[in-house]
Amino acid sequence: MIPAMPFFPIPLLLLLGPEFWVGVFSSPTDDSALRGGHGEHGEPGHQEHHKDSYSTFASEFLESRYLSDDGYPFPTAPPVDPFARIKVSDCGVTKGCVRYGKPGCDAETCDYFLSYRRIGTDVEFELSADTDGWVAVGFSSDKKMGGDDVMGCVHDDNGRVRIHHFYNVGQWAKEIKRNPARDEEGIFENGRVTCRFKRPLYVPREETLVDLHLSWYYLFAWGPAIQGSITRHDIDSPPVSDHMISIYKYEDIFMPSTAYQTFNSPLCLLLIVALTFYLLMGTP
Repeated sequence: MIPAMPFFPIPLLLLLGPEFWVGVFSSPTDDSALRGGHGEHGEPGHQEHHKDSYSTFASEFLESRYLSDDGYPFPTAPPVDPFARIKVSDCGVTKGCVRYGKPGCDAETCDYFLSYRRIGTDVEFELSADTDGWVAVGFSSDKKMGGDDVMGCVHDDNGRVRIHHFYNVGQWAKEIKRNPARDEEGIFENGRVTCRFKRPLYVPREETLVDLHLSWYYLFAWGPAIQGSITRHDIDSPPVSDHMISIYKYEDIFMPSTAYQTFNSPLCLLLIVALTFYLLMGTP
């Protein structure tokens, strides 16, 4: 038989706390379990277990996080991997390289530097140039600018280096929305734009994309950028590889810049030898 519930005026009922209603509707067994914090078999009750779990979680959370000035926890920033330096010692061994500039230059001192290597079904490119704007490589069938697939790394006004895909229309580079680049990373440091990215070896046939498993003449260019948009390249006649490059052959190619090309030409060397001989022998 259910005991009759005591009658209280409504205003008094509203003033009664939750302890009163627990006492009215709980059995003696439930009441003792709640007071003692133990269940039917003497194990910790659900409420006490939940409280302990929450306390443990809260303490671990506070210990593994920094506190703001107001004492509130906030997540720590994820670690940022630094840009891995380009290893020139791998050139001609585990990757192909093209250097343009002073003899003996490397990825941080050449006017322009490019490397390529196969990684599974991708080709990884590394580009670097002595510029604060952009650096690019184009894939051409005829050594001439026009109708070329181009990948460029552009330094924007926010200090970031982003990878863009272009298509040369005559002497003008048009940006293409379809960008095959992935795993992009780049840095602007010491007055140089440097980047690294992967691109699929095989792509669906399309005018603005070439299949890199084929050999192409490589076009090398770099220049300034305005608000993240590329402008005309730094030199009037950007260098071009003298032969078609295959990503299946890891070469280490050096191309002297214009200043060194003059002194390395056969005619110039012959004149230097003649002048030296004339000075040593003296005039008659």
